[in-house]
Amino acid sequence: MLAVEGLAKVYGSGSTEVRALSDATFSVERGEVVLVVGSSGSGKSTLLNLMGLLDRPTAGRVVVDGTDTSGMDDGRLSSLRNGRLGFVFQFSNLLPDLTVIENVMLPGRIGGQDCRREAERLLESVGMSGQARKRANQISGGQAQRAAIARGLVNRPALVLADEPTGNLDSATAASVVDLIKSMASELGQAFVIVTHDRHQFGEVDRVVKVHDGRVAEAVAA
Repeated sequence: MLAVEGLAKVYGSGSTEVRALSDATFSVERGEVVLVVGSSGSGKSTLLNLMGLLDRPTAGRVVVDGTDTSGMDDGRLSSLRNGRLGFVFQFSNLLPDLTVIENVMLPGRIGGQDCRREAERLLESVGMSGQARKRANQISGGQAQRAAIARGLVNRPALVLADEPTGNLDSATAASVVDLIKSMASELGQAFVIVTHDRHQFGEVDRVVKVHDGRVAEAVAA
């Protein structure tokens, strides 16, 4: 589903050069749940942004579902992101003047799809069906994060990239979100790459990728 080959990212040049990522290489198969772990500043977020085609690498390439993204222009990258990738960020970034369900439906509307039924199903799965008609500025931060998780899954993307998706949730809700992620991976063959500081919260996963000082130190079976 995803191949990262010799990926590197350098910011600045000369005396101000910062090498955020060096020679990262690994792959993710359909239906896998893969965790990316590492200390703050290790390069986890840089890696996630490159995998999500939100930033361009200095060297190496990202292959999504057999498509080499090297050399793609911004329009083609945007189309691929919306059609094949789902995102769940650390902060919900909901549009405050839209209702919860309107926020969840946004990725489908951008792609010209009516995904209301799927949005309703996902909101129920994350315990938010009772908040669907409220505006996003009327719900709590934890509720907003649950809605953001539903939004990231609504297009049934082949690959979901998540940055601390349970970071703002209580333990019970976090556990339900982990169960949802694993069931989506198993039932729909969706792949999940999840950056987290709490590896144990996710229990048994397919693999754990460790990032240290900008390098993928090892990829181990969980």
